Amino acid sequence: MQYRAYEVSQKSDGSFTGEIVTKDTTDLPAGEVLIRVHASSLNFKDMLSSRGNRGVTRQYPHVPGIDAAGEVVEGSGAGFGPGDEVIVCGFDLGMNTPGGFGQYIRVPAGWVLPMPGGLDARTAMALGTAGLTAGLCIHALQHSFVFPDSGPVLVTGASGGVGSIAVQILSKLGYSAWALTHHESRADWLRSLGAEGVLFWDEFDASGNKPLLPQEWAGAVDTLGDSALTRVLRSLKFGGAATSCGNVLSGDLQMTVYPFILRGITLRGIASADTPLEQKRSIWEHLATQWSLPQLLDQCTQIPLEEVGSCLNALEASSHRGRFVVNLS
Repeated sequence: MQYRAYEVSQKSDGSFTGEIVTKDTTDLPAGEVLIRVHASSLNFKDMLSSRGNRGVTRQYPHVPGIDAAGEVVEGSGAGFGPGDEVIVCGFDLGMNTPGGFGQYIRVPAGWVLPMPGGLDARTAMALGTAGLTAGLCIHALQHSFVFPDSGPVLVTGASGGVGSIAVQILSKLGYSAWALTHHESRADWLRSLGAEGVLFWDEFDASGNKPLLPQEWAGAVDTLGDSALTRVLRSLKFGGAATSCGNVLSGDLQMTVYPFILRGITLRGIASADTPLEQKRSIWEHLATQWSLPQLLDQCTQIPLEEVGSCLNALEASSHRGRFVVNLS
């Protein structure tokens, strides 16, 4: 079967470009489940793949898209039947395996989750890897005994996909969620998502290099890394916890051990791509029930396949807010 896909290739001058191409399902890699993709979403890792980042994607031409939701075409031997609605997020999808920016994918059965009740392809992709990651962060905070009565929780990079979803879930669960953003113009929008307060980068990053800062936060969801995460860890309350799930600023972390040995804080890394399938299933069930965000799809920018390239540019420039959902139906 022929299908359309957004494919990235390397030009003769070494740069990378993306275009809509026609492909055939016979060219897809081996795998037990063939899926007709109805929707995907844009993520930071997709942007890196589209820019030729060899740490994400080794060989080109390549179809990015680390998220996909749709219906099974073939897969009865793997426990799935034609027409079953499913989700694939993470593992190697969109990295070195053709991803959700194509109308078909073929993947191992161990990557595939049944669509939870209450979700469809587009609402699932409004969440996607960003929602899964936010959910894993909140689950980790709860297991580190950070609860709504523990004190405020800071979300860094709050106007991005993971951050904006984390703010909404925390608010829904009764936490005092605070949002950190570089963009003052997004303050009202973040408050509308449930942020109790909004901090801007200039005031947040003015603390210098003191190894310990006043205790402000019971917990934190950090998407930025580098100085943002350092600043967060220095200002966690005694016994507080932070999750680290991104490196938008950089992957560096320069600090002392004092917050750990004098305040007993916890830093929990979140690696959503390779999280075991059963744990992903549990988080998706939460996202479809007690953590559900019925208004989320309305907040997303829904785009056709033809607009993927321009929206990846917006993702790289951080000139967007919230999520992009790609309609492949």
